[in-house]
Amino acid sequence: MGMSEHSSIEWTDATWNPVRGCTKISPGCAHCYAETFAERFRGVRGHPYEQGFDLRLVPEKLSEPLRWRRPRTIFVNSMSDLFHKVLAPTLYDSDLLEFLGSGTQGWEARTLSDEARRRPA
Repeated sequence: MGMSEHSSIEWTDATWNPVRGCTKISPGCAHCYAETFAERFRGVRGHPYEQGFDLRLVPEKLSEPLRWRRPRTIFVNSMSDLFHKVLAPTLYDSDLLEFLGSGTQGWEARTLSDEARRRPA
């Protein structure tokens, strides 16, 4: 079982973070919980946040929800911004957005973004 397969967040069943990290682009970023959490583990060898809050795509996480056996509500990128300008072109060329929009196997994906204008229609 992956660490994100279950969540204690009341409005979601699981979290899925194929992207980690971000950059501050708005006043709302000043007290980012994800950055605070990730930076605690910077340098901790083998930890998923060993690189702190540095922005990066985690390719091995892209197919993770496809391995989950039952449908669920997924909070996508609770630890970053899915539509970050640096990663958006890479993600748009992947199957990720198709998966998110498809309702595949009954999944419901929820995203939060300061870069929502980058989200394709």
